[in-house]
Amino acid sequence: MKWLTWENIGIDRMGCAWLIRRFIDPQAEFAFVPAGQSPLPEGYEPFDIPGVRLTHRRGHCTFHTLLRDYNLDDPVLHRIAAIIDEADVAQDVTVEPIAAGLEALCLGVRRLCPDDATAMERGGWLYDALYAQLAAEAQSPNKE
Repeated sequence: MKWLTWENIGIDRMGCAWLIRRFIDPQAEFAFVPAGQSPLPEGYEPFDIPGVRLTHRRGHCTFHTLLRDYNLDDPVLHRIAAIIDEADVAQDVTVEPIAAGLEALCLGVRRLCPDDATAMERGGWLYDALYAQLAAEAQSPNKE
């Protein structure tokens, strides 16, 4: 499937692209358009763009929307969604201490890359590493 989002990806769009590739559509192709472009090109599933099916809902990031719409119930993915929420959506309470660090890393990856496709690929490593660490913590909560 072909997926579409806005340029200059950050923590949520980078995370969504990783989630799509790893758990929803391993053959996914991605395209990027300038923020606010209208109409959107046809033939794509748009995500993390206001007004489309797969976007922020009920105060949660698009990563959450993908988990719900694609029935992904992995607790590690839901923890990642909470981390992204804390960094990407205004929160009254801070409960995920790594949220700010992940956001800084995602922004740094974007700054180092010549384009969004490269940032998405390199950012995928961050999410692979985060998933591996959180999964290990879930298996052995008292070990590093």
